[in-house]
Amino acid sequence: MRETILGNHIRKVPSVAVGCMRLSEKSKDEMNHFIHAALEQGAYFFDHADIYGGGMSESVFGEAIADDPSIKREDIYLQSKCGIRQGFYDFSKEHILKSVDGILKRLHTDYLDLLLLHRPDALVEPEEVAAAFDVLFESGKVRHFGVSNHKPMQIELLQKYVRQPLVVNQVQFSIPVSNLVANGMEVNMETPGSIDHDGSLLDYCRLHNITLQAWSPFQMPAWKG
Repeated sequence: MRETILGNHIRKVPSVAVGCMRLSEKSKDEMNHFIHAALEQGAYFFDHADIYGGGMSESVFGEAIADDPSIKREDIYLQSKCGIRQGFYDFSKEHILKSVDGILKRLHTDYLDLLLLHRPDALVEPEEVAAAFDVLFESGKVRHFGVSNHKPMQIELLQKYVRQPLVVNQVQFSIPVSNLVANGMEVNMETPGSIDHDGSLLDYCRLHNITLQAWSPFQMPAWKG
């Protein structure tokens, strides 16, 4: 498995993260097969979120790991996301801390390698995020931090207050959903692809050592007829 460096040289991880969104209904045997099949391919980077399956995706994964002595915690890289609750976004200190405690309990682990804020909260109070991140980092519950689906200025706002570097931005990207690259090839043109929908996110992340993660890399766009 090819590996890539996350963020500003924090470590190498597999270039392909294993998405765990649809695991909630898997049996214990199915989960065991799923995890070992991934590890056999060198894919030890697992991507979760607290809303996947209402938390059950993390629970069945965590139980499988906890019951398998052949899998050591240090041999896998765990990422999860928080900030979405019942149809709205919540980046308050209280919610972030409560969410992470729930994630850790469901995954049967003492720490996350990486925590992402799951989609931007347009009314975020960045001081609250900074306070939560400090607690999580200093307690050892989270080692690194990032965001998902954020524009450059939203990242700038957070980073003004957050002391830890934001090392990842997880966004939708695939062959049919590739405007991140397309608008850079149509500069000063009047074609639809030249419209900058994301504030030059690709260039911004490259300049600031933020790794772009692609979610749903095989998903087609939702065309409107």
